[in-house]
Amino acid sequence: MTSTIKLPGLLAMTLALSCASVIAQAQTAQMPLNDSEKALHVLNRLAYGPRPGDVDTVRHMGVKRYIDQQLRPDSLPLPEALSNQLSTLPTYQLNATQLYQQYGPPSFPPNSATPEEKNMARQRANKDITPQVHFARLWQATESPRQLQEVMSEFWFNHFNVFEGKDWVRYWNGEYERDVLRPNALGNFRQLLGSVAHHPAMLYYLDNWLSSGVNTPEAKGRFKGLNENYGRELLELHTMGVDSGYTQADVISLARILTGWTIDEKGMKDGQAAFVFNPRRHDFGDKVFLGQTIKGSGEQEGEQALDILARHPATAHFIAIKLVQYFVSDKPEPALTEKLARRFLATNGDIKAVLRTLFDSQEFWARSNYQTQFKTPYQYVVSSLRATATPVLNYKPIDGVLNQLGQPMYGWLTPEGYKFSEEAWLNPDALLRRINFVNGLSNGKSPIARAETPPLPPGSPPPVPLPTTPVDPQQLMQTLSPALAPHSLAAITAAPPNLQVGLILGGPDFMKR
Repeated sequence: MTSTIKLPGLLAMTLALSCASVIAQAQTAQMPLNDSEKALHVLNRLAYGPRPGDVDTVRHMGVKRYIDQQLRPDSLPLPEALSNQLSTLPTYQLNATQLYQQYGPPSFPPNSATPEEKNMARQRANKDITPQVHFARLWQATESPRQLQEVMSEFWFNHFNVFEGKDWVRYWNGEYERDVLRPNALGNFRQLLGSVAHHPAMLYYLDNWLSSGVNTPEAKGRFKGLNENYGRELLELHTMGVDSGYTQADVISLARILTGWTIDEKGMKDGQAAFVFNPRRHDFGDKVFLGQTIKGSGEQEGEQALDILARHPATAHFIAIKLVQYFVSDKPEPALTEKLARRFLATNGDIKAVLRTLFDSQEFWARSNYQTQFKTPYQYVVSSLRATATPVLNYKPIDGVLNQLGQPMYGWLTPEGYKFSEEAWLNPDALLRRINFVNGLSNGKSPIARAETPPLPPGSPPPVPLPTTPVDPQQLMQTLSPALAPHSLAAITAAPPNLQVGLILGGPDFMKR
């Protein structure tokens, strides 16, 4: 995807639409949402935006039924075409142990190999695993009818972030999303928290696999010493949140509790599971954690600590704030946050029950929260692909534009994950790049919709260009009609036909959800 920014005429027109949009929003601030707007609202918040025909489908079935279906993803069968696509990704089917065996150190050549051979072995994961993981995420985000499950999988990936670029994480980040985050995305928070804590991607990313109790028998070499990284982020980012009452002593206690929770390198070579508890690196002393004494007992200490954290009121409040920020408003509304936190505690962390309370709230349906959240780059790109029904046959142009926009997939280095707020993403450069991206979609020649072909041998005749079908602006206006304000429609229909799709997708109405 080219990074060239151009189209000054289109840019000027989109800026004019932005000014008019502010005035129109002020004029309609108190009006309740009509049925079409409600349909668009759930498609924008519970999904990655409408595809052609989706607004009418949801309007006819009713938003309540749509929400009920989305909260029960297993009731929505995957389309055969999508299942077939996913089945063509052999590496994506592997479990954590198989990935380590086939792409990790057991697959590396012996020390006698040349530097080139060693380098090629280490690049195999990048060449084989990464493309398939990215394809799988994008296909499911654009094509799966289980849209809320996909949205919540992304939400939890950010919450429990791991960085694809950190060595061994690349083996496992796709399997982590497939087997831990997606199945638990609408389940129980304690189950999700525990599954994350046992997964090699998290154990490796935050170094807990290296952590050992002081003076324990196998605290040697790289496994020597207590590592607080995971314990600290478990408190600060995964459960209670910063400034919620825990102390540095609690961080150290939690790190001691989790000593011995590690990755079974030797066992995986023989086909064993990736997680193992190593008692010879565990600190068996008693600990005081959040005011409670935890007797030294081994692996069970970690489970007890996770129980305490999952039930803690600060955790309920922290998760509630993040859900309100994601689904309702960048500025959490205290009354709704408190309601969700109470529901979280009353249901022992039932994510589905908490979300149902959120979707039933008057704040969720308030016009003041309609079409007001600025899309993240990922939301913008995926919603553009869905609205234009652009098939994803080549993931590289999408990776390219997400890199340019500052949100590469699985690419946030530090544990806090990406932000979802307007403040994080709205800036003039980002707007220009978004407009340039959607202009590339409009003519039907986007490389996203064209599978990569191998280079031709020297002297071969040039390939015959494939037929192209530009995006139909009339159909796009119909797909997004509840999002387009009357002044926007007037400006778009008055513009030259070749600029209309760019005006729709590059205008202020589509930038928000």
